[in-house]
Amino acid sequence: MRASYAEILEAIKCSDGMPISDLSRELGMSYMGVKQHCLNLTERGYLVEWRVPRERRAVGRPEKLYRLTKKADPLFPQAEIGLTLAVFEGARQLYGESAPEKLLFHHFQELRDQWRAKMRTGKSLVEKATRLTDLRDKQGWFSRCHYDPETGFRIEEFHNPLAAIYAKYPNAIRMEVQMMEQVLGTKVIRNEASVGKGRKRIVYEIATLGMRSEEKASRPVQSEIRARGQGQLF
Repeated sequence: MRASYAEILEAIKCSDGMPISDLSRELGMSYMGVKQHCLNLTERGYLVEWRVPRERRAVGRPEKLYRLTKKADPLFPQAEIGLTLAVFEGARQLYGESAPEKLLFHHFQELRDQWRAKMRTGKSLVEKATRLTDLRDKQGWFSRCHYDPETGFRIEEFHNPLAAIYAKYPNAIRMEVQMMEQVLGTKVIRNEASVGKGRKRIVYEIATLGMRSEEKASRPVQSEIRARGQGQLF
């Protein structure tokens, strides 16, 4: 696939959908060049057009965005899911029902130690969280940092290379969050945010970096991954 196509797909992956004008500005490409690439990718089934509904009194045509289709999923990093799940199943049959989660426990323990070593020079929590975002982005999670006074500091991720493993072994989500908490040394709250058409992004809120206390108090318990009452994994 052409490099310019890959750049467009990666940019759209890290969004809820993008118009040609934004893609052109972000990638430093001409408007007509991006438009033609998007049309080609749409014809090949990797993109779909989506018009944003305007308010009733708004003037002009609805804005056209481009979003990824399911066909684009294999283009992004994926863990060796088939092999991994087969190994987990074999471990379960040989060593008992808890064997797969013990392997996952070991994985996150190793990952915690690796990432801690890489972030020892980080002086502030913001710096550590930014470095963690960079590490996860390099592993294919398409991670981005965001901060504003209202919602605080958060890590947003637009791709999950371990989605099939998390679906089969949901306790792995809790292990991952606890690993991130230990790397950062603070509370982390994980939420899934819908971006429409069945798509989701994962949001990790770094609680001590500006998250409002009243927001934490009002958030439904089921939307958080909590270790309390479930036993510590590490």
